[in-house]
Amino acid sequence: MIKISNLSYYYQTPHKERIVALRDIDLNIERGEFIAVLGPNGCGKTTLSKHLNALLIPSDGTVRVDGLLTENPSNLWKIRQKVGYVFQNPENQIVASLVEEDVAFGPENLSLDPSEIKKRVQKSLEFVEMQDFARKEPHFLSAGQQQRVAIASVLAMEPEVMVLDEPTSMLDYAGRKEVLDIIDKLNKEQNTTVILVTSFIEEAIRADRAVIMQDGKIFEQGLPKEVLSNPTELRELGINPLPLNELAVSLSRAGLDISPSLLTIQEMVKGLCSLS
Repeated sequence: MIKISNLSYYYQTPHKERIVALRDIDLNIERGEFIAVLGPNGCGKTTLSKHLNALLIPSDGTVRVDGLLTENPSNLWKIRQKVGYVFQNPENQIVASLVEEDVAFGPENLSLDPSEIKKRVQKSLEFVEMQDFARKEPHFLSAGQQQRVAIASVLAMEPEVMVLDEPTSMLDYAGRKEVLDIIDKLNKEQNTTVILVTSFIEEAIRADRAVIMQDGKIFEQGLPKEVLSNPTELRELGINPLPLNELAVSLSRAGLDISPSLLTIQEMVKGLCSLS
């Protein structure tokens, strides 16, 4: 679905100094996959995500979406129809005075029939459980509700891929859970390819594959159980490990027959019960 080859990206400061933000990135994302891109602030994960729908163009290397090169201007419209992007701050995406108008904005720019636009707006709002807020003003909603509207606005475009740039970073626990549940449903029920950029390891364990970034490079990638269960390594990378996994590692080192790669409460309960 998306093929990234030898991608590097750099920009110049006002003093003509070249800053390298990404270097030698190789990454393939399959259709229907759920990828979590994880790393500390400044590691390049947002810069990488913006290359997936041509918000940024590679300085070196290539990004292809369904075979379409992002650097080719004639592909831009097709790529952005295929790849939707949800920004970290939902207020950056809100363009209308009513929720339903905001969700309709994208389909209207596709010159769709009004009946089709209405159908997509209703469907998208129902998917994120915001149908009762259709006539509300977005700026009076909570941050979590605004983020759900932002997701609905992208869903109304019916993209094959959804890129979400730290969509829960500004939310409380309840808001985070609502948004993450929507992302899970989007991937599992609609088979939408999801790329979730996050600083929270507990969000990354939901994914099919976790990609850890450091200093503009991919440090490691693989199943969450494989790459997110080394607390010492994660701390060295600037990522806070899961306390539950640290407990599992400690119990394993103490001689208990517990897997050191446990990441969820359910796994821990099952592991402890197997000791009796």
